[in-house]
Amino acid sequence: MTDQTGYTAAKAASRTAFEGDTVWIERDPFIDRIPRWVAMTGLFVLIVGIWYAVTALEVVSNIILPGPGETWRDIVFVGNNILSGGYMLEAFITTTKTLLYAFLLAIAIGFSLGVLVGETKFGERAVLPYLVAIDTMPKVAFAPLFIAWLGFGISSKVALATFIATFPIVVSTAAGLYAATENERMLFKSIGASRLQTLLRLKLPTGLPYFFTGLKIAAVGVMAGAITGEFLGGGEGVGALIRVSASQLDTPRVFSLIIYLSFLGLALFLSVVWVQKTFVFWNKSDKPGGMA
Repeated sequence: MTDQTGYTAAKAASRTAFEGDTVWIERDPFIDRIPRWVAMTGLFVLIVGIWYAVTALEVVSNIILPGPGETWRDIVFVGNNILSGGYMLEAFITTTKTLLYAFLLAIAIGFSLGVLVGETKFGERAVLPYLVAIDTMPKVAFAPLFIAWLGFGISSKVALATFIATFPIVVSTAAGLYAATENERMLFKSIGASRLQTLLRLKLPTGLPYFFTGLKIAAVGVMAGAITGEFLGGGEGVGALIRVSASQLDTPRVFSLIIYLSFLGLALFLSVVWVQKTFVFWNKSDKPGGMA
């Protein structure tokens, strides 16, 4: 009898404890459960629909904002010109060279300065304030200076694009060197690792995700710098074609060239993402920004 009573009491207590522990399952909002391709397609259709309505109702003059159909015809024309090896292909090759040269230079300079700032007191106290002061300046204003110093060729465009893209790499590299925890640094110190060994085997591997974040920002900035340099300094790049088309009020051509430039910039950005996933495969991030 006593055993039966004890079993019943224990069972009741267990049921009470189980019923008291409520498990909440948080369900994502409907908008977050929409597949990416559906969301992107729907947003694209919405934007084009609004664009078509604005131009069809003549809310804005077609000279300023061409319709989707007119823009699409010019996109096809530019694509055919590129595929046939016309003058637009040469312009895109020139812009691509500018992007790659500037991006590689920005990586070399930014990484070196980032290690100097993040690893030495001299860099943090003496170099960093000057870098911050330079970064706060309007960089587009330096375009005439680079053109005056380096001429109207590709060198001035590379210099301006490098100038714009370097600072994010400096900051991200320096921040990555501080990513290692105090316990990890103390462990390396306790086993007698030198400063260089700690840098190469602990700080740099730990800071790689930060470094690639800076590269993604630089991949966007280097495009802005290259096109700005070509727009203001002439030459043979796509920026020069945009300037000529804008001066002739050929807005469909401007739109189509910008769209193709966005593909070029996206290719550079996705290349950085691919390299990151290949060499930093151990870092999995679920944070917003699904391309990371």
